[in-house]
Amino acid sequence: MEATLPTSTGKRLAPMPPDQHWLFGSFLPVRNDLLNFYTRMFRELGDIIRFRGLPGLYWHLVLHPAYVEHVLLRNQQNYRKGKVFDGPIGLITGNGLLTSDGDFWRRQRKLMQPSFHRQALTGFVTTMAAETETLFARWDAHAHRGEPFDVAQEMAALTLGIAGLTLFSTPVGESADAFGQNLRTAFDFVGFKMRPTLPVPLWVPTPSNLRFKAARRRLDAVVYQIIERRRKTLNPPPDLLTMLMAARDEDTGEAMSDLQLRDEVITLLLAGHETTAITLTWAFYVLTQEPVVAERLYEEVRSVLRGAEATVEDLRRLPYTRMVIEETMRLYPPAWGLPREAINEDEIGGYYIPGRTLVALNQFLTHRHPDFWEDPERFDPERFSPERAVGRPMFAYFPFGGGQRVCIGSQFALMEATLVLAMLTQRYRFKLVPGHPIEFDTLFTLRPKHGVRVICERRAGEPSAANLS
Repeated sequence: MEATLPTSTGKRLAPMPPDQHWLFGSFLPVRNDLLNFYTRMFRELGDIIRFRGLPGLYWHLVLHPAYVEHVLLRNQQNYRKGKVFDGPIGLITGNGLLTSDGDFWRRQRKLMQPSFHRQALTGFVTTMAAETETLFARWDAHAHRGEPFDVAQEMAALTLGIAGLTLFSTPVGESADAFGQNLRTAFDFVGFKMRPTLPVPLWVPTPSNLRFKAARRRLDAVVYQIIERRRKTLNPPPDLLTMLMAARDEDTGEAMSDLQLRDEVITLLLAGHETTAITLTWAFYVLTQEPVVAERLYEEVRSVLRGAEATVEDLRRLPYTRMVIEETMRLYPPAWGLPREAINEDEIGGYYIPGRTLVALNQFLTHRHPDFWEDPERFDPERFSPERAVGRPMFAYFPFGGGQRVCIGSQFALMEATLVLAMLTQRYRFKLVPGHPIEFDTLFTLRPKHGVRVICERRAGEPSAANLS
C-alpha cells in the first residue's frame, strides 16, 4: 500500500500497514511484540515502512543496507539519536558518551579514544585471560557434579569484571551480582520507556518508577565509590578513569565534576560489558545446537592455544573463532535496533521523511535480509571469510552502528569475545539443559529471556584448575 502527500507537494510516502487501528495505529502490536510485528511487516511491505502510533505520531522502519548507510554515514549530519533514545537511556547514563551530543560529545570521544587504540587493547589481553581463568574452578565443579548453570549470568559477571579492571583498574567483580541485577532492573525500565507507551513522569510513585530509582541509587553508590577511591589514590594507574579525571575544559580549565565522571564511568561499565556478555551467551547457545561448528571451533582453538591461556599473538591465529563471534552477532545482535531522528526533511529510497521524524534502523532484520544473506536463518561462520564477504554492502552488517558514532569499544568487544570463547571452548563442551526454553527478550538489548542453562563437560586431556596455578 502506498500513499502520497497532498498533490500540492506530490511527495511519496512509504507504505503503511493496512490493518492499523483507526485511533491507536500500530501502538498495540508494537507494545505487545515489537520484533515479530516488525518481522511480519518487513515480509509484507519491504525495506522501508511507515507506522502510526498515537494520533500525530509517525515513524519509519528502514532496513535496506543502502538506506541504513544513508542515515548513518552519507547524510549522518541530518540524523541524531533523539529523545526516544537519549531520554530513556539518559535516566541511567546521564550525559555520558552514549547520549551526549555536539562539541561536548566530540571532546569526550576524543579524550577516550586512546584507551581503545590497538596498543592499549593489547595490554588488556592478560587481564581478560586471567579473569576468564577465574571461572575454571567453579565450572570444573559444575562439570564434575553434572550441575546445570546459567551461562548468561556467568558471562555478565565475567565481562563486568573485565570492564572494571581494564578501564578503571577496579575489581567491580566483587559486587558483580548486585551491580548486574540493578543494571537489569534499570535496563528493563528503560526498554519499556523506549516503547510508544503513555508517559508517566518519574516522580509518580508507581511500582516500576520506585524499582528503577532504587536500582539507580545502588548503581550510583558503586560508581561514586570508584571515583572517591581514585581521588584518594596518590599514584593512580594510567587508565581511562585517570585520563578523565586529569582532563580540563579548554575554555575554563575546570576538571570534570563527580557527576560528569559518574556519567562516563557508568556508561562505559554498561556498554563495556552488556553487549559482549550477550554475544558470548548466544555463542554458547549456538555451540549446543551446531555440533559441526563446535567441533571445528575446538580443533582451531586446540591447535593454537595447546592448553594455555590466549595471548595477543594467538588471537590473530584464530580466524574461525572470530567468524563464530561475527556470525553470532549477525543472527543475535545484542543491540538489535538503532533509533535516529531526522533533524530536517529528507528522502530515503525515494520516500519522503519529514523533519523531526523517528527513523528506526534494525540490525536483527537487516542482518537477515534475504537479498544480501543466502539462507539467512542458517548459522554459517564462513559468511565472514574474506572470499565470501567480497561485494557485500557495508551496512548489510552493522552490529556496532556506523558513521561518526560507531561504537568506540567495538574492537575491545571483539577481542574480548574471541578470547573468552576460545579459552572456554578449549576446556569445556556444552549441552543445553533438555527442555530449557529459548526466547527473545527484546525490551532493551536482545537477551535470552530465560537465560541459557547448560551442562558443561571437561574435555579429556585438559589440565585441572588446581594445576594451572
